[in-house]
Amino acid sequence: MNYYIIAGEASGDLHASNLIKSLKALDANASFRCWGGDLMKEQGAEIVKHFRDLAFMGFTEVLMNIRTIFKNINFCKSDILKYKPDVLILVDYPGFNLRIAEFANANGIKVFYYISPQVWAWKQSRVNKIKKIVDKMFVILPFEKEFYQRFDYKVDFVGHPLLDAVTNYANETDSLDLEITKPIIALLPGSRKQEIASMLPLMLSMRVHYPDYLFVVAGAPSQTKEYYNTFFFDENIKIVFGKTYQLLQMSQAALVTSGTATLETALFGVPEVVCYKGGKISYAIAKQLIKVKYISLVNLIMDKEIVKELIQDELNEKNLKVELDKLFQSGTRNKLLADYLELKEKLGGSGASQKTAELMIKYLTNDLSKD
Repeated sequence: MNYYIIAGEASGDLHASNLIKSLKALDANASFRCWGGDLMKEQGAEIVKHFRDLAFMGFTEVLMNIRTIFKNINFCKSDILKYKPDVLILVDYPGFNLRIAEFANANGIKVFYYISPQVWAWKQSRVNKIKKIVDKMFVILPFEKEFYQRFDYKVDFVGHPLLDAVTNYANETDSLDLEITKPIIALLPGSRKQEIASMLPLMLSMRVHYPDYLFVVAGAPSQTKEYYNTFFFDENIKIVFGKTYQLLQMSQAALVTSGTATLETALFGVPEVVCYKGGKISYAIAKQLIKVKYISLVNLIMDKEIVKELIQDELNEKNLKVELDKLFQSGTRNKLLADYLELKEKLGGSGASQKTAELMIKYLTNDLSKD
């Protein structure tokens, strides 16, 4: 079968690549045309556009790049019609993907959505539209199935694919390729320039308070080393690219920008402080619209604050030091690690990519209306 897959961010590239691997194992004639990244390409996908050219964060940045966004949408629509896929598989990235889903549905193309848009956080009314344009939804967070049930929409909970990614890494022996002479504090400042510029300087301010630690930055594949060097690195600051899991496995603590990385850090058992600071206008708008209590996936899944979130004005050097200090206190540390074990149990076990691929093949080879 011919699959057209759209992933617009680094995390989507990871999850889509594992899904492609599982689909290939079940479909010997599988062909993949995709919007994504290097990991999807490694699995044999033909990449139409790289996600680094698609990532715009916040309301103001979206408005500034609106022409590029609409140009990409129009190109994607025409490319889908030329390719004539058996199914369009969308991976998160809702602002773009829901527009494409509506187009594909109107043109008689089956639409599968893997990793639900966070409609439970804001714009819950979108569910009514999703019901009409998405043939099958595959969700990865345990509370999402119940959320969609409230709208009379049946979805498949497949477990979280990060469990597989972390498990698969445990079988590898790759190193950081750094001379490690001190314990490590990991810095995960995000992948977009806008968030890196906001978060990284504050994270780096901690190095004067922790001279006996090595600070290692997880560099985003979409950015260059030269860009990171503008933040004044010294002998106690290093950067690695493509080795985030190796870094987490060797770290004593982490400062992490909100997003998938907060969950990855927890699954590696690393105590963390979650950091987020956006543009004033974007944050003010988001605060009015977002309907959830937390910004980190860890706290959302647990439905309580188990990792500290420093958001907007709360994210400053004083507060960051206080919270980082706590991570090295045995009581706080042991409680957090116990909560991490409970988190893993809630995520539904391993095999998300395999389960999703099996369900997709099942739905594609049977009449969807019967399911």
